[in-house]
Amino acid sequence: MRVLVTGVKGQLGHDVMNELAKRGYEGIGVDVEEMDITDAEAVEKVMRKANADKVVHCAAWTAVDAAEDQEEICRKVNAQGTENIARMCKELDLPMIYLSTDYVFDGEGTRPWEPDDERHPLNVYGQTKYEGELAVEKYLDKYYIVRIAWVFGLNGKNFIKTMLNLAKTHDTLTVVNDQTGSPTYTYDLARLLVDMLETDKYGRYHATNEGLCTWYEFAKEIFRQAGVDVKVVPVSSEKFAAKAKRPHNSRMNKEKLSQMGFERLPAWQDALQRYLKEIQE
Repeated sequence: MRVLVTGVKGQLGHDVMNELAKRGYEGIGVDVEEMDITDAEAVEKVMRKANADKVVHCAAWTAVDAAEDQEEICRKVNAQGTENIARMCKELDLPMIYLSTDYVFDGEGTRPWEPDDERHPLNVYGQTKYEGELAVEKYLDKYYIVRIAWVFGLNGKNFIKTMLNLAKTHDTLTVVNDQTGSPTYTYDLARLLVDMLETDKYGRYHATNEGLCTWYEFAKEIFRQAGVDVKVVPVSSEKFAAKAKRPHNSRMNKEKLSQMGFERLPAWQDALQRYLKEIQE
C-alpha cells in the first residue's frame, strides 16, 4: 500500500509516516514545499505522480487565535486546500482520511459529541475545518473524517511543551479549569489511522485518548509526572483574553471506534507518561 501523507512536518504527519514504515507500507510524505495544497494545479500534479492508493490529509492551518485575523489564508488552507485534495481523490478513486477537530461543534452543554451531531463552529478555525469536512463529504464516498482534540506529539508546539517551558521561569501558573476534553497523542493516533487504512469502514469518527480532564487538570498531571514543582491555579476562561472563542465542552463519544472493531487509544495519563519519556531522551 502506497499512502500519500500531507503535512509531514507537523506532529501527526511525522508519526503517520513512521507507523506506515513500521508496517512495511510506503509513505509518500509532502509538506508545503513539495505540494502547496492551496494550489489546485500543484495538487493535481503531485497526486498524479505519487501514484498512491490512499491519502491521509494532516496538513492544516492550526493557529486558532491568528485565524481570527487571517481568515482568508486560514480558509484557503483548511477549506480550499482540502477541497483540492478531495477533488483529486475522487478523480483517482482514492480513499481519504481527513483530520478534523472538536471545534466544528459549538462547545456547549456537557453531553459528549457524537460523530453525526450537527456542526455549529464557534470560531474561524472551526468554521474552516467544518468547510473542509463538507468538501470531503461532497466529493467522496470513501472517506474517514477523524475528529481529534488537544493534540500533542514530538514535532511542533503543544500544551505540554508550553507548560514545561513556562515552568522554567515561573513558580505559579494560571490555567483554565472550565474547558473539558481529552488530549490526543499523535503516536497513538497514527496507529489508529493506519488501522483504518487497512479497512474500508468509512465514515465520521472521534479519536482522542481515553479519559477526560480540564486544561488545569492536564497541567497538574504534566507537572506531577515530570516531577516539576510549580503551583497551578485554576481560573475561568473569562480571565484569559484569547482572540478566538474556545469550546467549554470538548467531550467526544468514541463508541463508534469500538463498534467498528477499532482499538481505542490508551488513557491520556498513560500517553502523557510515554510522551514525557520520549521528549526527555
